[in-house]
Amino acid sequence: MLSPADFLNAGILVVDDMEANVQLLEQMLKNAGYTRVTSTRDPHTVCPLHRANHYDLILLDLQMPGLSGFEVMDGLKEIEADGYLPVLAITAQPAHKLRALQGGAKDFVSKPFDLAEVLMRVHNMLEVRLLHETARNYATMLEALALNDPLTGLANRRLLADRMTMALVHARRNRSAMAVLYLDLDGFKQVNDTLGHGVGDALLKMVAERLVAVVREEDTVARLGGDEFLIALWHVSGAKYATTVAMRAIESISHPYSIEGKTVNITTSAGISIYPDHGEDTEALLKSADAALYEAKHAGKNAWRIAELTD
Repeated sequence: MLSPADFLNAGILVVDDMEANVQLLEQMLKNAGYTRVTSTRDPHTVCPLHRANHYDLILLDLQMPGLSGFEVMDGLKEIEADGYLPVLAITAQPAHKLRALQGGAKDFVSKPFDLAEVLMRVHNMLEVRLLHETARNYATMLEALALNDPLTGLANRRLLADRMTMALVHARRNRSAMAVLYLDLDGFKQVNDTLGHGVGDALLKMVAERLVAVVREEDTVARLGGDEFLIALWHVSGAKYATTVAMRAIESISHPYSIEGKTVNITTSAGISIYPDHGEDTEALLKSADAALYEAKHAGKNAWRIAELTD
């Protein structure tokens, strides 16, 4: 829900070539409590200013020498990717009102100004604009939640599947290799049982950060759930590189963690599979890496194993 502060802290730009009009509108808005009001008398500066500051509202005079308000709106359309122009048009010409709305302005005020009307239209436009931004941010958040693990911010299973599909297409096209590392923390349940789930969650976040730090930017680190992680390595030279990454991950995770004044120790085991030696699709590679992880756990944990060759 929008608060009064959301309105009063909104970014507003006043554009008019007449100094008296600029001063009147600025003073009116500031007296009403708006805190982020700026102005310009040069229409050529509007687009650069908006690109830099992303104003929530632009009060735009339509008749200015050198560049009309209509031309300014054409420039603003190139900045606003979603097509929403936060423009409150200012005009003394009744015939320009419809043209302004057709050009993308969301509302208009007439000259000479009725200050009470201007304030009401400013408030109404800001309400629409801020709700529009809130909805867009919420949609972005939902999209991120659909693709990322909410606790660690890592890729989730859905995003991992997409990334692995792309990696496999790349590997097939270039006749190269890619690798999968399946990791599981050793003794994580004991951390939760003895220190609590808050410490466990903090530990998972730190583990995620360390895993991201041991891979390349193009590689994908995902959390599959619980204390299970998976790393998809794009183009690799072969098993040697994949095992090197696995050893770096195991070594990094084994360093002590400081959480809520406590020192927490954890280790991890890893199973490795390589395309195309251990599978030619996502399901086969995951199955091979999972089997290798089981062998690593069975061997005493804090270790890695590589999958057996497929027939």
